Amino acid sequence: MSELNQYPLVSINIPVFKCEDFIIRCLESVKNQTYKNYEIILVNDCTPDGSIALIEEFINSNTDISIRLIHHKINSGLSVVRNTGIDHSKGEYIYFLDSDDNITEDCIEHLINNAINSNADLIIGQNRWINTFDNSVKDFGFPTMSKNDHLIGNDVIFKAYCKGEFPVSSWNKLIRLDFIKSNKIYFVPGLYAQDELWFFHLMEKINSVSIDRAITYNYYLHSNSVIFNRTKKNSENHQTILELVTKSYNHTNNIERRKLIRGWIINFKTLIIQMQWKILKDENYFKINYNRMKKAPSLTLLDYLSPYFTLHQKKENFLLNLPTNLGFKVFKKRYEG
Repeated sequence: MSELNQYPLVSINIPVFKCEDFIIRCLESVKNQTYKNYEIILVNDCTPDGSIALIEEFINSNTDISIRLIHHKINSGLSVVRNTGIDHSKGEYIYFLDSDDNITEDCIEHLINNAINSNADLIIGQNRWINTFDNSVKDFGFPTMSKNDHLIGNDVIFKAYCKGEFPVSSWNKLIRLDFIKSNKIYFVPGLYAQDELWFFHLMEKINSVSIDRAITYNYYLHSNSVIFNRTKKNSENHQTILELVTKSYNHTNNIERRKLIRGWIINFKTLIIQMQWKILKDENYFKINYNRMKKAPSLTLLDYLSPYFTLHQKKENFLLNLPTNLGFKVFKKRYEG
């Protein structure tokens, strides 16, 4: 690829916070890309470790690579880091890469070729889990369930999303940058579980999606992984997400879309109530959140009579709307015997 300007520029966004053990592995995977027309946007969220010294050394040793290191004046969280990266990106496409992960050497080439051939606004790649505890590997750890490689039209895409056909992570997706900026699809500051809500807002507006079946991303499971370090803050974030999705529900008069969001909410509430109990084992907090979740849209009587919703969704909806004390007893019996 000698004439780089013939190919779309890709802005690869990497957050920097407590990543000194991983950041060089991450950067080397970008450096080794077969696709060369990219820029690296690193956003330092006031990391207290030695990450910046390692990055600066990497920059000085790789002057042929376009790298920009942007420093936050105060620690602002991953949502703001992502937003800073979006605003400083100059590419036709943006790609989010977490600093403790890395990408296959043909990652960007795969996704760009797909973007060029499909002309889609969003390209979804596949991932591999690498478990550092037992050195095991699992392909398609966060799977793409869609059987269609190309989806056109927002109604089709939003339906597939609400039925759980796409992984909701922001990483390992190639996205047309002007689509994000023109539609103001930014991350909500303060959220630890920011990807879920951001992807919901993206799915509300995106008009073309293409699935690349190649594994392009290595997701590392380690002791500092978010998946192993959820706290009460994560649970509160999930409640905030539920409230903001409810706002989207209330703002649409589209009957079909409202049904889809009701189904999404059932699935999300089931997930977060299980996750919250697994992490905290706090009966009073469980009951508080159980009550809070009842404020979100729920199935109607007509929904129970309709084949639109599955028997499982109807059952979960019923169990999520019992009197609180009974709801807790039923939940505990179901999940703990």
